[in-house]
Amino acid sequence: MADDPTDLPCAYGGPPLTGILRATPEDFFVDEDLGFAADGAGEHVFLRVEKRGANTDWVARELARFAGVGVEAVSYAGMKDRHAVARQTFSLHLPGKRDPDWAALTHAEFRVIEFARHGRKLKRGALKGNFFRIVLRGVHGERAAAEQLLESIADAGVPNYFGEQRFGRAGQNINHALAMFAGRRIQRHERSLLLSAARAHLFNCILAARVERGDWSRPLDGEVWMLAGSHSIFGPEASTPELIERHARGDIDPTGPLWGEGALRSGGAVAEIERAVVAANPELAAGLVANGLRQERRALALRPRDLAARWLSDTELQLEFHLGSGAYATTLLREICLWQSPSAAMA
Repeated sequence: MADDPTDLPCAYGGPPLTGILRATPEDFFVDEDLGFAADGAGEHVFLRVEKRGANTDWVARELARFAGVGVEAVSYAGMKDRHAVARQTFSLHLPGKRDPDWAALTHAEFRVIEFARHGRKLKRGALKGNFFRIVLRGVHGERAAAEQLLESIADAGVPNYFGEQRFGRAGQNINHALAMFAGRRIQRHERSLLLSAARAHLFNCILAARVERGDWSRPLDGEVWMLAGSHSIFGPEASTPELIERHARGDIDPTGPLWGEGALRSGGAVAEIERAVVAANPELAAGLVANGLRQERRALALRPRDLAARWLSDTELQLEFHLGSGAYATTLLREICLWQSPSAAMA
């Protein structure tokens, strides 16, 4: 049951390009946007960090060690790709303590860009989104088709799949989640990771079913809608000209379930699709309910903002775009390019 992102159907018939992703960490640049600034006073210090080829959790531990506090005093809004150059904010709880000399913290894998005090800790998910600058190298394929596809993506988006990062090495988090639901003992810190993976897998399966049907971006009766730029939802509602027009301009998007206990909110044809997929994955669905997760919804479409493409050379394509919180850049890239890692390309 490993979740292989290459098995998920594409919305536009498959990528027109092949290439190499992350030839160097600099080819995958991420800049986190919290959507707010530190207020300048309080028990917490916000650290703006640039990391290169480093794991987010490892950076958190190094910051805790330097500050002389436990790692539980460090928090961040979201994980960032290891094989990348990423700028993100960490918060440290330092009540009654002076700020360390952050300028003295030198590390090959990361550096502190700026810091400021704030009244509250930084919570998981508390960010507006991320800016990406990605360079694909060794690109081959149908350039004109790719440029036309990018226009379609800028207009309608792509299926909002959870990325492969959610599922662990070779997608094994799904198998580990099934083992956990069957009674295997796990470390406490693994529980939330495996629950998230199980939930993401069910969502991906439901979205894949709608992509295969050709209606992932075509509203059906019984849709539950999400307002763009928020997690506010309404519905279910029958499809109307007004809803279709709002969807066409990107004001609202259909949603799929993040599974848990409680009644399925969708209705009509949408509920039939969702129930059929969940019925095919009973162990995952039952495990999520048994662990107390509640029904939530996630938009079916991922709409990038300010998508821009530039050919640096005949075989090098640079993409820039903004994504909202919880979205994956690789989910957008998979529609455009079938990529290899540098090691696979040299094999």
